[in-house]
Amino acid sequence: MAKKGARELALDVLNRVEEQKSYSNLELKSVLDKADLSAADAGLVTELVYGTIQRKMTLDFVLSHFVGGKKLQAWVRNLLRLSLYQIRYLDRIPERAAVHEAVEIAKRRGHQGIASMVNGVLRNVLRQPDAWEREPQGDLAERLAVTYSHPQWLVRQWLDVYGEETTRAICDANNQAPHSSIRVNRLKTTREALLSHLQEEGKAAEASALAPDGILLAGGNAAGTSWFQKGYCTIQDESSMLVALAVAPKAGMRVLDACAAPGGKTTHLAERMDNQGEIVASDVHPHKRELIVQTANRLGIDIIDAIVSDALELPDRNLGSFDRILLDAPCSGFGVIRRKPDLKWNKTPQDVKEIAKLQYELLVRLSSMLAPEGLLVYSTCTIEPAENQEIVKRFVAEHPDFVLDETLADDMPQPVRDKLDPSKGFLQILPQDFDSDGFFIARLKRKR
Repeated sequence: MAKKGARELALDVLNRVEEQKSYSNLELKSVLDKADLSAADAGLVTELVYGTIQRKMTLDFVLSHFVGGKKLQAWVRNLLRLSLYQIRYLDRIPERAAVHEAVEIAKRRGHQGIASMVNGVLRNVLRQPDAWEREPQGDLAERLAVTYSHPQWLVRQWLDVYGEETTRAICDANNQAPHSSIRVNRLKTTREALLSHLQEEGKAAEASALAPDGILLAGGNAAGTSWFQKGYCTIQDESSMLVALAVAPKAGMRVLDACAAPGGKTTHLAERMDNQGEIVASDVHPHKRELIVQTANRLGIDIIDAIVSDALELPDRNLGSFDRILLDAPCSGFGVIRRKPDLKWNKTPQDVKEIAKLQYELLVRLSSMLAPEGLLVYSTCTIEPAENQEIVKRFVAEHPDFVLDETLADDMPQPVRDKLDPSKGFLQILPQDFDSDGFFIARLKRKR
């Protein structure tokens, strides 16, 4: 059996995601682990999978002008989608190569009739480039949904909250490739020292302008490097690095990280505490607890007590009170669409309502474990007010012992203070603000 090329492997992933409703990142990892590919081909498979899913609605709209009412098999539609993605969005792949490869795959997987149809559709698109500029009939939300390839309900929601200009910016940012960033382990080195080391190795690395412990890294797999394995850094998005700054833990404190896996924020807290004090890190899944332990061990951290528990049940476990609590709550994830494009297609308005109910319940339950004068940070990787501002404002209104901590601004880096207003006790980072993940961070203080 002939070895599959990058495009056919990408097609395999797209088919499995659609047929089994599975996560693209897991299916992609499974395929790449088994395939013997060069770094360039592995990169192409990744680009084709994520890009095709990201731009699916735009691709389907263009296709609709060329396939008419034909009912296409799922794999044929996916083949056309990924071929159109190459033609439109990948400059380095010649158009004729994309068409030729699609036809060859169609011959192998189907028959000559399918191959001829694929060839005809793709060549017709090439002959009519204006197809990419056509807009659907309908209101602004319908047009933006197709132009930026986002679900119409989500675009409509963002238009209501943010207005047209910001909604366009959010959608456009979601379609950009994410930056790779690492967090320096300040227990073992400094950002300056690691940056110097990376540059000596010829890596394209620069200090993050947003996160004091962050380094932007272009290309390559950081997890496979010796400096990662030796614990000099860990992989984390810049926005996510702001959470530990908001928690503002000090050496010797007792800290609870209630939804801790895989341990990125937990270990950041420990590094900020100089590995002195106690952190109880909880996750509901035993295998995810192991991820926390592995990350802590690699980074040389020994103050983390990783436990398995439903976060809602933590107050019943006689763990005592804490100086700091981090609730990095489960959420819709709409701030990380550029990393997980499946999210926007798989979530519904009802999902947002249900997760918001859980988030509030978690906040109420965990707040009982905070010591007087202690700080509780509530964070999510979404940009939905129903999961963010509305949650913390309701909580403060119903719990007079707590206030939104306006001194949050003091612990935020200058770029955040310049662009956003953390003096309200919370901040909403949109994906276009700093070219990082969309994130919400609120800090609550217990008065007594």
